[in-house]
Amino acid sequence: MKQLQKNPTTTLPLFVLAGGFGTRLQSVLDGYPKALAPVHGKPFLYLQVEHWLSQGIDSFVFLLHHHADVIIEFLKSEENKLLKDCKVQYVVEPNPMGTGGAVAYAINLLAFEGDFLLTNADTWLGLGIDEMIKASTPAILVVKVEDVGRYGEVIFNDHRLVTAFVEKRNNLNDGWINAGICRLNTIFFKEWDGQPFSLESSAYPQLVAKKVLSAIALDTDFIDIGIPQDYARFCRWIESEKTIGL
Repeated sequence: MKQLQKNPTTTLPLFVLAGGFGTRLQSVLDGYPKALAPVHGKPFLYLQVEHWLSQGIDSFVFLLHHHADVIIEFLKSEENKLLKDCKVQYVVEPNPMGTGGAVAYAINLLAFEGDFLLTNADTWLGLGIDEMIKASTPAILVVKVEDVGRYGEVIFNDHRLVTAFVEKRNNLNDGWINAGICRLNTIFFKEWDGQPFSLESSAYPQLVAKKVLSAIALDTDFIDIGIPQDYARFCRWIESEKTIGL
C-alpha cells in the first residue's frame, strides 16, 4: 500500500479496479495495462481521472496487480499536476483476488471503514458520480443498452430494488446492465476469508437475496473498452470531440 498525498477530502473515496490483465485487448496494446490504453496521446486513465475530478471526486484508491509498476509510475507523474490537491492511495494485490477480493484486501490493508464508491478503470460513464453519492448503500448504477448479451442483465422492480442478475447469453435484446459503478460499505466485507471472489457472482447475489440492493437507472454515455472494437470506438469518439454517439 502506498499513499501519494494526504489532503482533506470532500466526497466519498472512489475505489478504482485497475488490476486486470486485459487479455482481450492485448492484441492492440503491446503489453500495456488496459487502464493506460493510449487515446490520442493520453492514457485512458488520464481521461478517466480528469472526468472523475470534474464530477467532484478528490479521493482515490487504485486497486492494482497486472503491470502495477507502470500504473504507479503514471500516478506519480501526475502527483503535482492532474492529481494535485487529491488524496491518492494505491494497493497492489500479491495475487489476483477477483473484484471482491481486491476490494476486501484493500479495505483490510488500509483499515478503512464506511461507505465508498467502486468503479472499473476501463468503463467510461458520462455521468453517475453525483447519483451514487446521493444513493443509499448498497446500490449499483444501471444503464440501458440494445444488446445485454455481452454484459448480462440486471432485473429490478418498480421500487428500483434489484431482483435478479441474468447471466451473459447469445440472444440479442435490450435491457439494463451493470454500468460498473456501485456504492458499498465495508461492513459487507467483514467476513472475508482471504480468498479471491467476485462481486458480480458472489457478493451481489447475496445482497439481492437479502432484498437490499438498489438499482440507480441513468441515461448517459457508456462504454467498456475491454475489446478492440469498443476501444477503437472510444478513440473515434474522443477524436470527434464527443460529437458522435457512443
